[in-house]
Amino acid sequence: MDSKNINQKNTWIQYGVFAVVAITLYATGIHIEVIGFAQRGLLATGLMNPNVKEIAQVRNDENQIANSPSATEADFNLKLLDADGKTISLGALKGKVIFMNMWATWCPPCIAEMPSIDKLHDEMGDDVAFVMLSLDKDFQKAKDFDKRKGYDLPIYTPGNNLPAMYQSSSIPTTYVIDADGNLVMANKGMADYNNPQFKEFLISLK
Repeated sequence: MDSKNINQKNTWIQYGVFAVVAITLYATGIHIEVIGFAQRGLLATGLMNPNVKEIAQVRNDENQIANSPSATEADFNLKLLDADGKTISLGALKGKVIFMNMWATWCPPCIAEMPSIDKLHDEMGDDVAFVMLSLDKDFQKAKDFDKRKGYDLPIYTPGNNLPAMYQSSSIPTTYVIDADGNLVMANKGMADYNNPQFKEFLISLK
């Protein structure tokens, strides 16, 4: 067998190995976490983080004007079913700063940003109400994922139809509601929320 045929055979073997690996990853669902892990490198650049400085400046400008009409009141008509099967209302969290993240186990960018949210929750969970709202059709998958990763995040599934305000065309989408009940941020796409600027932003919303 000449060298050309040998090289061609080796190429086909490599393709075969890649195909087997790819099929295995997709069949087991591991490909989602592999892609999510790869996307964390992009998060590390900070390029996809929300511009909280700009948001804070707008809020500051609005506060200079009495009874500013531009504040958007959050819709609290949302029922939340927690991991223990108990139902609470988003309205029960009113008065606290709320960090609400729409995610799913089948969404690689959601998986990519989850470690930063977990660290943020560990640090600010006593001051900020975290609502990790799973959009998985099977809520058990979300609960199993949270347990397997050791996050212990407060995960929920919608207990009723999402209000129009929270119906996003893509996930992850993160909403932040201030202590006065105003929706102050809606960020579509993944981000690294465990950074000093975002923490300062959350503190300023009390």
